Amino acid sequence: MRLKLLRVDLSSGSMRDEMVDDEDVEKFIGGRGLGVKILMDELKPGVDPLGPENKLIFMVGPATGTAFPASGRFHVITKSPLTGGIGDSNCGGDFGPELRFAGYEGIIFEGRADEPVYLWLHNGEAELRPAKRYWGKGTWDTEDGIRRELKDPAVKIASIGPAGENLAMCAAIINDKHRAAGRTGVGAVMGSKRLKAVAVRGTKKPPIADEGKLKAAVEKALKMIKDSPVTGQSLPKYGTAVLVNIINEAGIYPTRNFQTGVFPTADKTGGETIERTVLVRAKACWGCPIACGRVSKVTQPPYQVEGEGPEYETTWALGAQCGIDDLAAIVKAHNLCDELGIDPISFGSTVGCAMELYERGKISKERLGGLELKFGNPQAIVELAWRTAFRVGFGDDIALGARKLAEKYGMPELAMHSKGLELPAYDPRGVQGHGLGYATSNRGGCHLRAYMIAPEIIGVPERLDRFATEGKAKWVKTFQDLFAVCDSAVVCKFLTFAIGAQEIAEMLNAIAGWNWTADDLLGAGERIYNLERLFINREGFGREHDTLPQRLLKEPMPEGPSKGHVVRLDAMLDEYYKLRGWKDGRPTPEKLKELGLSEYT
Repeated sequence: MRLKLLRVDLSSGSMRDEMVDDEDVEKFIGGRGLGVKILMDELKPGVDPLGPENKLIFMVGPATGTAFPASGRFHVITKSPLTGGIGDSNCGGDFGPELRFAGYEGIIFEGRADEPVYLWLHNGEAELRPAKRYWGKGTWDTEDGIRRELKDPAVKIASIGPAGENLAMCAAIINDKHRAAGRTGVGAVMGSKRLKAVAVRGTKKPPIADEGKLKAAVEKALKMIKDSPVTGQSLPKYGTAVLVNIINEAGIYPTRNFQTGVFPTADKTGGETIERTVLVRAKACWGCPIACGRVSKVTQPPYQVEGEGPEYETTWALGAQCGIDDLAAIVKAHNLCDELGIDPISFGSTVGCAMELYERGKISKERLGGLELKFGNPQAIVELAWRTAFRVGFGDDIALGARKLAEKYGMPELAMHSKGLELPAYDPRGVQGHGLGYATSNRGGCHLRAYMIAPEIIGVPERLDRFATEGKAKWVKTFQDLFAVCDSAVVCKFLTFAIGAQEIAEMLNAIAGWNWTADDLLGAGERIYNLERLFINREGFGREHDTLPQRLLKEPMPEGPSKGHVVRLDAMLDEYYKLRGWKDGRPTPEKLKELGLSEYT
């Protein structure tokens, strides 16, 4: 199947359609896979991520907007200003399918506009419109304003807020007011291009090779999704925050900047408490049978708000990471992040780092401008969201991200990151495979490159000894390859709690007219993962960057069920490289030839 892309030169205002070769679609699928190929082919090494030479790519995939369950997603790919490596983020909601209905599978933005603009894309017609009136506004006001301007309440919009405009490293791209393409600073790249928003509307139906075959494959998958305790029960009832108590009880819930894995009052912010107190209703992304999203409402002062969330990662980043158990403040800060265009994971992780720096006497009270930067202070996360988005006072330091913040204040070891990307809500000292996944993730500290929490904690697809290192390299590689396919198809990874490579292949075959086996599917994922690795190798990343903070490698967990453990990374890394066909973190010519990537040797 062929995919159509729109290339937009923001410097000149010119636009043109491009078709992707069938061969490239079959090799890289779409979404994340095709996005990294475009970056690899078109970006010179060493390009400034915030300069006009960088590309910002919005991509969907063959599954997007079809009957394939949970296919309401899109992927953003760029060179990251936060890490200097591959920058990408995956997002749900309604925007991705609508982009495809508008007649395109992707948009490549290049250059930089002289004045703020937004792209209006409608059933194959594209237009750049002035957006100066929206510059400085939050994402919610921007969405409302553009819909009024276009006189169509059904338009789907992805936009940046003040955080992206001011080039904060935690800046996200927000669509449908509450869904975030959050990680790696993609919002800052959008802001650097003076691209305020992308508005899409369409009625075109995605092509399907075999409708009958797809219907049968989807029915099979839906039954498996319904029958799974995770996708059929826990996530629909409690949302992703159902994990709060599960992870805390395992002693791997990062608390006070990963100083421990036990948060004594975690239950105050868990999914069960959210369900009893602030939950209004569940909410699903387009075409999703799981509906893990939450709509919530806080009525008590001073944190009154009605919106969406909090998700598990947000609950942790704005909560335990900062020693905070005030659910109302977490919901308020979560919604501020959505409105201001902030990634809560990087933001909260950086605030937690700052709190420890303050605790250790590295940040003066004068620098804080009256802010109490102590662990457990809920007002800090609310106030700092504003200051960070507008880069005011100490917010300008938070906007740097944890790595640069900790370096600035003389204790780089306090930044909990891998390759510059802040680690998310699982302390790997009690989940060895997950630690290897963090360390070898191409985009940096990420739980969604290899979600080893599934087998090591939840027991899906089988239960592994979470403290063992044996065999974990193979598991991590398999997860990484499978998830590369999910991000390229583009579908939600939560499906993999219930279905596997075989079911995904069956549905993709029906859509695209392929004849893939499960092994073929994983082979495509391996190809994509290796091409990403080549990109970051080219940008200076090697074995020395496939690592974790010394706290996690050298300081045993001080308490709880994971007490006494560190991540034994050295016991897994060489085996991982051997399985990958890499030497010192770099693909060998033999591996590239095997994967059909010899042109990149």
